[in-house]
Amino acid sequence: MGDDLGDEWWQHEYKSDASEVEEEETEQKKKPAEKTKTKPEKRKIVTEKPAKAKKKKNNEQNEQTIPPRKETRDEKSAKPPKKRKKKKTITDVLATSEPKPGCPADLQDLVTQYFKDKRSVIEQEELKVQDSFFLSSNDLTHTLSSYLKQIAPKWAKIQKQHTEKSSVVLLVVCSSALRTIELIKQLTSFKGEAKAVKLFAKHIKIEEQVKLLQKGISHIGVGTPGRISALIEREGLSLQALRYLVLDWNWRDQKLRRMVDIPEILLVGLQETRKKRLENS
Repeated sequence: MGDDLGDEWWQHEYKSDASEVEEEETEQKKKPAEKTKTKPEKRKIVTEKPAKAKKKKNNEQNEQTIPPRKETRDEKSAKPPKKRKKKKTITDVLATSEPKPGCPADLQDLVTQYFKDKRSVIEQEELKVQDSFFLSSNDLTHTLSSYLKQIAPKWAKIQKQHTEKSSVVLLVVCSSALRTIELIKQLTSFKGEAKAVKLFAKHIKIEEQVKLLQKGISHIGVGTPGRISALIEREGLSLQALRYLVLDWNWRDQKLRRMVDIPEILLVGLQETRKKRLENS
């Protein structure tokens, strides 16, 4: 067994260690180079997944549970008011329509429309007036006096023959007290010596009118439907001597309404039908 005592053993160990370290460093340098040579991986496009249905349901429930906010008065006042469509009134309709003279058919239609729900079919037939009972209508060219002269040419003789109290020969029905006074003024050229009576409720008690009709002989009566019907019910006005009944059909008031267009006048007829039913029952 021998050994080379001339060589220093620690130098050999140091050289071997240094060579191993150098090899490791070269290998480490090669590795990143190899990595750079590899192809780059494609990036995956990440899409947002839709929210689950459960979350939607929870959101809807939360929205339902939250009460709506009430508007304050200031917010309501700040909003512009909505424009409402105006309903057409009788005045608007009549303003656009041309005035037409009344005829017997107009009165017949009015009676049937008014009583169709209030009377039976047999009673409605009894209310119909024959065409022979109607005189010629005013064609909007006559005044009241000229029209009455046309329909009653023998008026002077008729007024002399009338001798009954609490009754009239000629009865004119109009819509108001003011219209009554106007019509009485228009009768001056027609009535002659005949006496005309005002029959309306304004500033005149019904008892005073009953006494006035009972005292003397009256030939012409001009008044409103309400007072005339009240006088007939109290037997203050008799219709036995009546020969002419004139309706102020064509005249219009400030609102362009005719007498038959005023609701208060139609209520008079309704009250009369109710009283007659109570009397018959």
